[in-house]
Amino acid sequence: MTESQATLSSQGEFTIFSFGPHVIRFRTSPRLERYTSIREWDHGYLVVTAKYKNLPQDEEEYIDLIPILKNLYFDPDQALSSIKEVSIQYEQ
Repeated sequence: MTESQATLSSQGEFTIFSFGPHVIRFRTSPRLERYTSIREWDHGYLVVTAKYKNLPQDEEEYIDLIPILKNLYFDPDQALSSIKEVSIQYEQ
């Protein structure tokens, strides 16, 4: 992963967003199985599709990282400025 790339994944009830040396984990729905695609990355705002238990098709979801980063005392503009692409990382 380069400085311009970040990854999104899920593990149990947590979403994991990794960029540079940082790994940020935050709670998500216990019904989330996995993220299936990144539709849009807009400087801290993600549009993704996700597979949930007991739902027949993927659902579109929105993740706003700005308030999460602010709560962790990051400067969102500085922290996210170099990220050009976000990809999904699957559990191994």
